Amino acid sequence: MAEAAQNPVTQQEKIIVTNKHGEKLVGLLHDTGSGDIVILCHGFTATKEYPIMVNLAVALENEGISSFRFDFSGNGESEGIFEHGNYRKEADDLHSVVEHFSGTSRVASVILGHSKGGDVVLLYASKYHDIRTVVNVSGRCDLKKGIAERLGKDFMELIKKEGFVDIKNNTGGVAFRMTEESLMDHLSTDMHEACLQIGKECQVLTVHGSDDDLVPVDDAVEFSKIIPNHKLHIVRGANHSYTSHQAELASVVVDYIKTVLQQDELAIAYI
Repeated sequence: MAEAAQNPVTQQEKIIVTNKHGEKLVGLLHDTGSGDIVILCHGFTATKEYPIMVNLAVALENEGISSFRFDFSGNGESEGIFEHGNYRKEADDLHSVVEHFSGTSRVASVILGHSKGGDVVLLYASKYHDIRTVVNVSGRCDLKKGIAERLGKDFMELIKKEGFVDIKNNTGGVAFRMTEESLMDHLSTDMHEACLQIGKECQVLTVHGSDDDLVPVDDAVEFSKIIPNHKLHIVRGANHSYTSHQAELASVVVDYIKTVLQQDELAIAYI
């Protein structure tokens, strides 16, 4: 896509994609008529309706770029059972979405994920090697960190004894149950090793808030050290949800995506 459409007319269409487990993944296509599509991936316990997902979709459509935001299996409107972990399964969900659009007149040119979704898009790039542009927003580099804060310092002893641990929400109810299997899936997901498998032809932008109190900005710096073709942008003052920095996040992301899509089109024109 060379230039943003003037006053793009956007249609929103609910689309259902079946993953390799036969589960229906529900998503919303923001269709500006562009041939390129940006796939937007939500984070842990979030959905396609999370403000960052919605705001980025709107910012992209204002520049004439189509996007698709969807719920991973076990989340939102999609089928499946919610599980802690599931990083590799969610990468496979994303692959089902990319394949769906490759069978149309469009192409999934960019994949973007926030928080856990940031890790998922990086895992995807390390495994499938069919997307040349990845945007990681506030993903965690070391997945072993943050577990004790979320589960309590005795989490391993408890989960070994009971086979699970219930995670409470702010009202004291059970937000979700973590099983030993899902915990092991989480702890065995090695982002450092995965990022070393990302090819040099894949360009990665990492965006992170300097005041992120959930995933330290140090994780973004680590990504910049190990991903071959990498650009890092720190949003000063932003927290994990970019509560007061939504516009800046959208500007950074959309400008980057516009640039790479224009470069891709120029490259094709010279072939």
